[in-house]
Amino acid sequence: MTENAQQQPTAPITELPTQYTPAEVEGTLYERWVEKGYFTADAKSDKPPYTIVIPPPNVTGSLHLGHAFQHTLMDALTRRKRMQGYEALWLPGMDHAGIATQNKVEQQLAEEGKSRHDLGREEFVERVWQWKEEYGGRILGQMRRLGDGVDWSRERFTMDEGLSKAVLTIFKRLYEDELIYRAERIINWCPRCLTAISDIEVEYQEDAGELVSIRYGEGEDSLVVATTRAETMLGDTAVAVHPDDERYQHLIGKQIKLPLTDRTIPVVADAHVDPAFGTGAVKVTPAHDPNDFEIGRRHDLPSLTIMDEHGVITVHGPFLGLDRFEARSTVVGALKEQGRIVAEKRPYMHSVGHCSRCKTTVEPRLSLQWWVKVGPLAKAAGDAVRDGRVKIHPEDMSKRYFDWVDNMHDWCISRQLWWGHRIPIWYGPDGEVVCVGPDEEPPSGEGWTQDSDVLDTWFSSGLWPFSTLGWPEQTEDLRKFYPTDVLLTGHDIIFFWVARMMMFGLYAMDGQVPFHTIALTGLVRDEFGKKMSKSNPNAVDPLVWMDAYGSDAVRFTLANGANPGADVPIGEDWVKASRNFTNKIWNATRFALMNGATVEGPLPDASQMSATDRWILSRLNTTVAQVDAYYDDYQFAKLADALYHFAWDEVFDWYVELSKTTFFAGGEQARVSGRVLGEVLDVTLRLLHPVIPFVTDALWTTLTGGESLVIGEWPADSGFRDKDAELEIELVQRVVTEVRRFRKDQGLKDGQKVPARLELDGTALAAHEAAIRQLLRLQPEGEGFAATATLPVAGATVALDLSGTIDVAAERKRLAKDLAAAEKEKAQANAKLGNEAFLAKAPDNVVDKIRGRLAKADEDIARIKAQLERLPQA
Repeated sequence: MTENAQQQPTAPITELPTQYTPAEVEGTLYERWVEKGYFTADAKSDKPPYTIVIPPPNVTGSLHLGHAFQHTLMDALTRRKRMQGYEALWLPGMDHAGIATQNKVEQQLAEEGKSRHDLGREEFVERVWQWKEEYGGRILGQMRRLGDGVDWSRERFTMDEGLSKAVLTIFKRLYEDELIYRAERIINWCPRCLTAISDIEVEYQEDAGELVSIRYGEGEDSLVVATTRAETMLGDTAVAVHPDDERYQHLIGKQIKLPLTDRTIPVVADAHVDPAFGTGAVKVTPAHDPNDFEIGRRHDLPSLTIMDEHGVITVHGPFLGLDRFEARSTVVGALKEQGRIVAEKRPYMHSVGHCSRCKTTVEPRLSLQWWVKVGPLAKAAGDAVRDGRVKIHPEDMSKRYFDWVDNMHDWCISRQLWWGHRIPIWYGPDGEVVCVGPDEEPPSGEGWTQDSDVLDTWFSSGLWPFSTLGWPEQTEDLRKFYPTDVLLTGHDIIFFWVARMMMFGLYAMDGQVPFHTIALTGLVRDEFGKKMSKSNPNAVDPLVWMDAYGSDAVRFTLANGANPGADVPIGEDWVKASRNFTNKIWNATRFALMNGATVEGPLPDASQMSATDRWILSRLNTTVAQVDAYYDDYQFAKLADALYHFAWDEVFDWYVELSKTTFFAGGEQARVSGRVLGEVLDVTLRLLHPVIPFVTDALWTTLTGGESLVIGEWPADSGFRDKDAELEIELVQRVVTEVRRFRKDQGLKDGQKVPARLELDGTALAAHEAAIRQLLRLQPEGEGFAATATLPVAGATVALDLSGTIDVAAERKRLAKDLAAAEKEKAQANAKLGNEAFLAKAPDNVVDKIRGRLAKADEDIARIKAQLERLPQA
């Protein structure tokens, strides 16, 4: 329990408006929080630190439901820790998003009839900075709408001066430790973005292609290979077979004619070839396929690049200048003319890689690039989870993490872009290669040039947990707030971002982990479980829902669906339901304030309280303990559900209603219950605040006179439990619920009053007769009372006189008709389920549906018979 009278002064209660209007509260309240500095963390504080760094959204981005989802959860964690007395830092910022941002500005230039090459590198980069200042960062303003309690004074950008220094520092360290190197390898090339992209930036999808089988060589010295990329045969430098494949033993080591060219190529034996797949012979194009590249290295084969960066063929006269896809059909046509096509299969569905940015088909391409040698870095990242220094939540997601870090290939970090951190390597006129650190002067003089490439965006964002705190300088922030506590992010970027941060954090920070816990979430989907996409009509702008229902409603809906690691379905009806919840909180608090709820003075002794008071305080403390446990286990859906049912069901629907007779009667007991109600509302609003901060702060400051819930105290479980009171109120709930059900079955309106006799003597219910009558609209017996229906429940008897409220004969006739229909339904279902011929032919889903109809009919029959038994005789 909280002792409000000792924590802050109590201001006079002002009457709340009759309706809650989020638009009139949220914006003003958020600006007040920021102006007061509630979210600004103090590195000099003696409080224990709690740190979360925000997954930096792209500078090109705007708030989508995925952002709103994760931000709600991070905000809830941070707000709770702040209330618990931690020096909580939630650090915001944005990513420069190399390819995405460059594409935006290039599109803008194209509308002017220009390209970046018309401007030149320096002027183009300046243009991107101008675009960033004008259009970038929309999402930051939208985060304010959502209520993000971030420390705006520490906002960072991956290309600001401090983070740029961090990038240069770690590049030089890795280079000097021989963990960064330059090599010619097969990379994923996007002919549209004109840059290398990493494996994890390639999206695979099933595309319809054409599988053709081509005969290489002549007569007995020939073999057949199959390919979906016929155009690449122009760059073949061998055919490979398995060394133990008897079919081709006579060809191993021989030269065979490559069709459409004047070249001959060898047949090599390589264990990589699967003799059971296809013909057991594969064409080898080392410059255009990663597996072929490795075969080429093993057999010292030449690598012939046959197309340029745009995917245009650069060799062999007849095909010179053709686009790769145009060349594919042209090559197949030429092979047909020579009788080289043995078989064709179209359409042939196969997995094809596409650029995640522009959806262009990716081209494997031999290219000289910069790489990170990930072996030792990835091992350290795996060990940190295996030895428990970093926990992955939920634990079953660890397998995905290990699958990636244990099998990681070297990382291509160079990108052929102009926007980004330029690689700090200078080349001299005599072949010199110099890596220049952040505080070093680059070499000068004739013939010295800097590498033209920039670094992969994930290189700089991989430094985010420590670069944002001032590294490589040993700042107060770094000492206070590193390592961070929780990384909360989607499971879809384990590979992109999480593993990178683990590798770089452990390397740069001398083995210190970048975060203690990785809390993984699922993806937000529509109410039918389908993926949301801008190209689909199911995509939702969360700002539209915020305008319509309030930010709290959107936040509560998202939290209520957040089971660890699982995808989150969301629909507008659910947001409306959450809006109803915020309205319920508002209206119930307004009623409480009008009827004596107060936080003034100490909480009365339990001996002064009614059983209803003791029950709600016992349930309150149980809820506090539950919510704490759920927070510590990142069970946001469970904590939201627990708070919803406690607030709506137990506080507003039961405690307030059971206490109305006490409040209306006035006197000492009303004063005690008013203090209890004030306490319950105080704690409930505190518990709800991290998830729905706006409505709770507005209500709490009115209730308590406190400054703000943002800096309020998180409630603690006082240990108060009263099982006897809980059992007693459970009996009251059983009586009320049972009689309400009977009233509904008889078609009585909610407000319709019914004469009743309550036989409660000798039970724990006796003290609650007034409340029971109030809740059930039961009048005193009066003269001429005739018990036409008697309900035994919870050790008591409720006798009702329905003679003046329903037409018993008509009701019996209606129920008899319903009973006959239910019995007919049961008979038909039983007949089908007893028919062996039907069961043998019917699909399982049809049989299951009939079984469901039978179960429903049985339930209806039992219910209707019970209603008939309760009715008085006509």
